[in-house]
Amino acid sequence: MSEQAITKRTQLLVDVAMGREKADLVVQNGLWVSVQSGEIIPETDVAIKDERIAYVGPDASHTIGDQTKVIDAEGRYLVPGLLDAHMHVESGMVTVTEFVRAVARRGTTGMFIDPHEIANVFGLKGVKLMVDEAAEQPIHVWVQVPSCVPSAPGLETPGSSISPADVAEAMTWDGIIGLGEMMNFPGVFLSDEKMHAEMAATRSAGRVVGGHYASLDLGLPFHGYAAGGPEDDHEGTRKEDAIARVRQGMKVMMRLGSAWHDVATQVRAVIDDGLDPRHFILCTDDSHSQTLVEDGHMDRVVRHAIEQGLEPITAIQMATLNTAEHFGVARDLGLIAPGRYADILLVRDLSEFQVEKVIAKGQVIAEDGELLVELPSFSYPDWATKSVHLGKKLTAEDFRLSASGSQLTANVIGVVENQAPTKHLCMDVQVKDGEVPVDLEKDILKIALVERHRGTGDVTVGLVHGFGFAGRCAIGSTVAHDSHHMIVVGTSEEDMAVAANTLGEINGGQIVVKDGQVIGQVELPIAGLMSNERAEVVSQKAASVLEGFKACGCTLNNPNMQLSLLALVVIPELRISDLGLVDVTKFEFVPVLEE
Repeated sequence: MSEQAITKRTQLLVDVAMGREKADLVVQNGLWVSVQSGEIIPETDVAIKDERIAYVGPDASHTIGDQTKVIDAEGRYLVPGLLDAHMHVESGMVTVTEFVRAVARRGTTGMFIDPHEIANVFGLKGVKLMVDEAAEQPIHVWVQVPSCVPSAPGLETPGSSISPADVAEAMTWDGIIGLGEMMNFPGVFLSDEKMHAEMAATRSAGRVVGGHYASLDLGLPFHGYAAGGPEDDHEGTRKEDAIARVRQGMKVMMRLGSAWHDVATQVRAVIDDGLDPRHFILCTDDSHSQTLVEDGHMDRVVRHAIEQGLEPITAIQMATLNTAEHFGVARDLGLIAPGRYADILLVRDLSEFQVEKVIAKGQVIAEDGELLVELPSFSYPDWATKSVHLGKKLTAEDFRLSASGSQLTANVIGVVENQAPTKHLCMDVQVKDGEVPVDLEKDILKIALVERHRGTGDVTVGLVHGFGFAGRCAIGSTVAHDSHHMIVVGTSEEDMAVAANTLGEINGGQIVVKDGQVIGQVELPIAGLMSNERAEVVSQKAASVLEGFKACGCTLNNPNMQLSLLALVVIPELRISDLGLVDVTKFEFVPVLEE
């Protein structure tokens, strides 16, 4: 915005505050949740002109004219709009627009999104699609440039890549807020040229470097990572992780998504140890569409944080002002104060935190859970909706695990419920007719990574423990962080082939096949990651996949999230890629079977 435009804006806000001009909207008789001072101030009015706040005080009657709309807050709390500090739209399986439709009505008025899922499929042009769509929304949506595409060079084959030059170019775009999570943490503490060049381009642009230290080792590697420059981290799972990050100058991002529940443990650093809460931030990271529709978004996280024992105003600070200050946008949002965007929630009870009315950019956009504004339509090009290339029709033979001998030791991926890390299990397996079959008694299933970007027809087969499947079934997904090839888990090679081929025909999604029949399916034709249908529709279809997991005997919480991370070769301990089985503690390939 030009200096002249800013001057006109501030002059207009001053004129409204002084009563020389009249407000467009005035909210009267509210309890002002002043996150900047830590107070709750009764009998407060807020006067709004255009998109911004002109006046906050005990009586705004001097700003009311014939055309001013007046809302009586009736003693309800006036809360700043909630901000999600770190999230991936693609995890909701919907577009930016449809994600906004699902969460704005619940009080989310700002999102900081890292589109590294679509970036791994399409590169920088995929990121630009998200930036363009984000710019059209009625709430604030900032985009972080994905940092690790591919997430682990040499250990996987992505659909595309992003270079330091790409990062530097994207930093010049409107709507870019910083660098996405720096997942290649060994690359940082080993002084990898590419990783440090990306962070340098970000710092040169005056933007924030996002962190991702997915290791329990708080020794020298952690200190080296902190010295490299990441400014926040959402991968902590323990109280000691939170303490270590704050002491090293990072912001602790505590996440409550669909499957990752890390607030309860880390918030003890504030509640029990007395650490400064202003260095703690709430986020969701990954939220499934069903979670958004049924349970909520950042409102859900705030409620959860309060349930852990935080004072409500402290929890709200962690979802508003702390986030805005971290990203350098507090002069525009994150608090209810003059000059800021009029992003205000009306809430009757802070502890229960049910949002009754949402004002965003000076406009009432939702009331009683219903969105009141039309959202923009956004068209995706053909190249974005036809990205699944198998190269051939797959058969059961492609999913067999050949072996010789009678008994071997297998390196098996061990799923850990509600946690992103896996376990590296060593289990005895039997060889039958020249191959290793599944072992339902030991809960050893087949897992396959099907290359889907270049149509090579390659299939990598391994073993996984923890899903608890019974009977004949298979579950497949083109949501397979971060390379987003196709991942298939099953007890039947025939059903695994049916799942993979069907996903190819529908251009991506998630699918459940039982006894040769499709019993659950959600189509995700945009990059194989997202649907442009409404979140409610996607949620219903995704629910059929979750029901399919149950029909297969799985009792895990949100197992599709667990499935989607089994190819993420930057989170310990064991993962599968299109190039083989990866020991992420050593960043080395290991054989599936050993003598």
